[in-house]
Amino acid sequence: MKTETKRKQSIDSSNEALTKQAILTVAIVFVTSLMALFYVYTSFPQLAEDERQHMKLPLHIDDAKGLGNLLNRYKDLYYFQVLSGLFITYIFLQTFAIPGSIFLSILSGFLFPFPLALLLVCTCSAVGASLCYLLSSILGRRLLFKYFPDKARVWTLTVRKHKHHLFNYMLFLRMTPLLPNWFINLASPVIGVPLAPFTMGTFFGVAPPSFVAIQAGQTLQNLTSSSDAWSWNSILILCVFAILSLVPVLFKQKLQEKFD
Repeated sequence: MKTETKRKQSIDSSNEALTKQAILTVAIVFVTSLMALFYVYTSFPQLAEDERQHMKLPLHIDDAKGLGNLLNRYKDLYYFQVLSGLFITYIFLQTFAIPGSIFLSILSGFLFPFPLALLLVCTCSAVGASLCYLLSSILGRRLLFKYFPDKARVWTLTVRKHKHHLFNYMLFLRMTPLLPNWFINLASPVIGVPLAPFTMGTFFGVAPPSFVAIQAGQTLQNLTSSSDAWSWNSILILCVFAILSLVPVLFKQKLQEKFD
């Protein structure tokens, strides 16, 4: 009995140490990312006093307009700084599940040609989401199984049941508003979604909604809110793409039922 108690205490102590180590790792990554953002800010040319107020993360459409006009003025002379600054900031927001990336998608459409803007947004989304996935796999999985072990097991079994269709399901989730992207990023490693289908599904899955946001960015000055980017036509198109992403899964299931 004493031996069993000591063994459990040893396991609990080891898990606690690993959890603290995971928290420290996430904190170090966060501080390092902040330093990268600070470097981007300081490498930008000297701004006039009235321009500095616009050099901030956009939290609403007016912030996006001010930042867009500022970056557009410096884009020709400091193209690499503007592009890399947008790239690093977008990845930072995605990595730490911070709201605001929709405004950066709109800004991309305002500042860059459509093909480059779409590639930029899809790449940033995939890279940032994958980094969020990795951080969640370090800490999130440990916390979920510690505090919600029953739910964690149920979700894991569900993922295993659909393991051959995870890419299609990831496409579907990214194209629809059923679950917020930050939740998908944090939950996927916890419930056992592999990194490869997660990353590829994110890259291709965010393309249709990004298409809408980038198009809206081309008329940024006419927008009054981020919701103006959406219309019934764009929502209908996204629904069609989302349904098409599940067609291979449904078709495969029908074939299996027919030949089993």
